[in-house]
Amino acid sequence: MIELTPAARDAIRGAIEGAAQPVIGLRVMVQTGGCAGMKYGMSLELAPSADDRVIESDGVTVLIDPESAVHLTGVTIDFVHGVDQSGFVFDNPNATGGCGCGKSFC
Repeated sequence: MIELTPAARDAIRGAIEGAAQPVIGLRVMVQTGGCAGMKYGMSLELAPSADDRVIESDGVTVLIDPESAVHLTGVTIDFVHGVDQSGFVFDNPNATGGCGCGKSFC
């Protein structure tokens, strides 16, 4: 369904380990908004919802709700460190367009 690069797995693992309370994994979602109409969201989760897709990748758990799954099939998530950008980067083959900042898509 989705692929996590080693850098993304390390960043997620670090966020989970640094959480104030025990969490099961990272939720990746698609929300309405952003310059192009849809944007990615992420949150640490205490437990999965009954209808979540649960993806395990080298000891990292990612949760995806059914509505978001439609937009995330085939996505590769990376984590980059750079002078001009640091954070998660989504390579989404389903996106037909995006905005200049790279944070939203359509």
